Amino acid sequence: MVDHGGVVRRHELTDQEWELLAPLLPRASTGRPRVEDRRVINGMVYKIRTEISWRDLPERYGPWKMVYTRFRRYALDGIFTRALQQVRARADAAGDIDWLVQIDSTIVRAHQPAAATGRKGGSAGRTNRMITPSADPEAD
Repeated sequence: MVDHGGVVRRHELTDQEWELLAPLLPRASTGRPRVEDRRVINGMVYKIRTEISWRDLPERYGPWKMVYTRFRRYALDGIFTRALQQVRARADAAGDIDWLVQIDSTIVRAHQPAAATGRKGGSAGRTNRMITPSADPEAD
């Protein structure tokens, strides 16, 4: 949580998190001054953590269209992927990541419609047909 003039807000980057992320973001190009990067990134984080609509983003993060546009641009340019890779590499080099993973695969559940059992939501009358590259879909 970050202190914004006495108000501690949830769903925002801490100072430590921002210090890791800030150098990994692209620098502002020449032209019109941009809204502060930390404010915009906090808007993205808030939107993702609360699962609200872009249009419902609080005004303290700037215009929602601007936050969305920058989010989309960063996603398409691979900024988030590269930042994650770099933060992960630093944490791994520092020994902060424990790579031991255990998976228990004794129980795997699916919704009834996924089973196509003929119950409510499933499809009893349809058969599973396999379409292969040699099959002609127009022949049916």
